[in-house]
Amino acid sequence: MGAASFLFRIVFITGIVYGAGFLVFLFSLPQPSDIDPDAINAEAIVVLTGEGQRLAPAVDLLRRGAGRRLLISGVNPDIDKEELDTLLGGGAAFNCCADLGFDAIDTHGNAVETRQWAEEHGYGSLIVVTGYEHMPRALLEFFSEMPEITLIPYPVRQAEEIGLADGSLALINAEYAKYLASWLQLNLSARPGAAT
Repeated sequence: MGAASFLFRIVFITGIVYGAGFLVFLFSLPQPSDIDPDAINAEAIVVLTGEGQRLAPAVDLLRRGAGRRLLISGVNPDIDKEELDTLLGGGAAFNCCADLGFDAIDTHGNAVETRQWAEEHGYGSLIVVTGYEHMPRALLEFFSEMPEITLIPYPVRQAEEIGLADGSLALINAEYAKYLASWLQLNLSARPGAAT
């Protein structure tokens, strides 16, 4: 067997494995319609910034009393709480019980920022609000940082993600690739003798 044939087989097998994994990922994504906001409850709520449509459902959960406090993780440093309150119409619950985290610049940073906040307040359970396609990677990073905290997913769908034909399949594929990268990084760094 020549080198070109061997390389083709490796690429072909890798493509099959990746495609099969993507299908499993796609069909196991948590769907926003599966969760009743009135039936969800934890000590606190965290929402990961990235898309504006994630914030309003998190504030709504706070207003409903689903958690005692809300962390908005990964906020742009140029935005303050008053601006967010005006934008979201957060009201008394938001003014009283919402905290802004400015340190996170990615999902791993969200997990670190949330762990520090949860430890500071002594929370043992959190509702995690993010896009449904982002939820598997978010939970992977959060479980890694906070294995002792109960995490309850609250997936939301972005307004532009109406169907697969509008580009959301590409978005899901990008999230799947990032999920694999996070999984590999976390598992390799957890091996005995691996660099920390």
